[in-house]
Amino acid sequence: MSEKPLRLPLWTRGDLDGFFGLMVDNLVQVLLIVDLCRYVAGLSDELVFQRILPGVAISLLVGNVFYGIQARYVARRDGNPGCTALPYGINTPSVIAYCLFIMGPIYRSTGSAELAWQAGLVACLVSGLVELLGAFAAERLRRATPRAALLGVLAAVGITFIAADFAFRIYTRPLVGILPLAILLLAYYARFRFPWRLPGGLVAVLAGTIIAWGATLAGGDWFGGVPMSGTAVVDALGRGADGSGDFSRVQWIAPVFVADHIWRLLTENPQLVLLYLTVSVPMGVINVLGSLQNIESAEAGGDRFATAPSLAVNGVGSIAAALFGSCFPTTIYIGHPGWKALGARSGYSVLNGVFFTAIFLLGLGPLLGALIPIEAGAAIVAYIGLIITAQAFQATPREHAPAVAIALFPAMAAIIVVNLGLYFDYPGVGVSLIDVLIAPTPATQWLPGLLTLTGANSSWFVVTLILSAVGVALIERRYRTAALWTGAATVLTLVGAIHAYRVEHRAGQTVIREFFVWQTAAGDGTPSLAPAGGRPPASSTAASGTARAPFVPEALPAPRTYASRAWPVAVGYGLATLVFVSAAVVSARRDDASAKGGQARAG
Repeated sequence: MSEKPLRLPLWTRGDLDGFFGLMVDNLVQVLLIVDLCRYVAGLSDELVFQRILPGVAISLLVGNVFYGIQARYVARRDGNPGCTALPYGINTPSVIAYCLFIMGPIYRSTGSAELAWQAGLVACLVSGLVELLGAFAAERLRRATPRAALLGVLAAVGITFIAADFAFRIYTRPLVGILPLAILLLAYYARFRFPWRLPGGLVAVLAGTIIAWGATLAGGDWFGGVPMSGTAVVDALGRGADGSGDFSRVQWIAPVFVADHIWRLLTENPQLVLLYLTVSVPMGVINVLGSLQNIESAEAGGDRFATAPSLAVNGVGSIAAALFGSCFPTTIYIGHPGWKALGARSGYSVLNGVFFTAIFLLGLGPLLGALIPIEAGAAIVAYIGLIITAQAFQATPREHAPAVAIALFPAMAAIIVVNLGLYFDYPGVGVSLIDVLIAPTPATQWLPGLLTLTGANSSWFVVTLILSAVGVALIERRYRTAALWTGAATVLTLVGAIHAYRVEHRAGQTVIREFFVWQTAAGDGTPSLAPAGGRPPASSTAASGTARAPFVPEALPAPRTYASRAWPVAVGYGLATLVFVSAAVVSARRDDASAKGGQARAG
């Protein structure tokens, strides 16, 4: 008798919880994109809402639908009805890197919002191509890297940039944030069933939203609440001449194929593209590595997806984003264990893609942000980070736990450094991050260590992987393997791919940039005090997106710079490599001596 085919529902109750978590996560990225594009890159609302967000919609639809279909295929292939689709969305580090390190500087130097947007499109396209090509080599890297190292990176990111970051949000707005957190813990820790079988994620978001609006209407948003605005809601829908809502902003916005803009930049300003490959290429490589680790996380949770097609579609999503107007790559998200624990299967992924496609193509993006405070959904994202961290310890051999724990160091440094830059740039502080580096005090003498451990362009991600892999190799007494990892760290540090950095302060803004060995910066570890230039006056054509002049690197205002090659770190890694090689030799001799002694006793 033939076996009955596995019946898979198109939708489960857990998919609703998973959808709310993934939707809130993507919503955060959308709000970040709107803010940075407006105030850092100088893009007009027309470019943001009629070019970038429709491009985001296309990229989300491509990946979310594929990963939903893939999950159903894997469920049938493995007889695993609980298979959960890989979570997928906008890549947060790339949003920050491209806005702050590519689009922003170009806009400040040329006054052209269109040129900044075109450069972002090319950066996104380059990242997508790197991700697509990386799909064919990633499986070998995956096999050669210990599970504890891969999951250790996820644990580091999960506990810092996800769980901790959103916990900060919750306790900054406790009136709105704590009750949803309590509801989430009740639903997912205690598995409490709410009346009418309502999903815990839905209850949490509704509770936070109701409290936020209620506190605002009662005039108590100052008491740990979130100030909500009815005016913002009306503006998001459209406001007529008489000041009333007329839904004029709710209209179909068709995605536009923008390959001509990309080609124009490549032919008219090739030097600009080459100048910023040091940002886009590393971000693409990091995206491949991060997505690979997330696939490993899914396998540890019982869902085995083919690596090459999963990574390839990730790259295709980023390429589609660039070709249809978005400057921001997509990625396979951290958090598969969390979505699986929620009971999500394949429906949550498909719904996420369809939802944002409808929202952005109907011009409803501003309305979504005006109605729902981020704090109302922060607890869901924080929970996902906690689950990721717990799984890293649970899904690896017990003796590998110290190797997972060491992964936390670089991530802790990174979240401090990211927030330090924001704090020091606040006008009321009076000093910049570079001022503190130039004149250290006993209280700030370890600040260079934080920067070195973090590096530039999210290189701490790679450092975390290396440290964890070294830890696993030493725990298993595989000294040669440990030497290979520290040898790789030595080379990467000498090249400037990890640990090296340049802190630049220009026009009141601090950025941490790459510092490869072929690049120059006065002082190499000492401050360079070139006068800071101001932002050029924006012409009347900047808002409309008309280029003012071709970009030339010399047009950038000279920044104040503090640069470090991190060569002492390379020396340290080199010495560690020698120590591990020596340990391998000594260990081999001891094993030989022990074997000969055993033979002599047997004889």
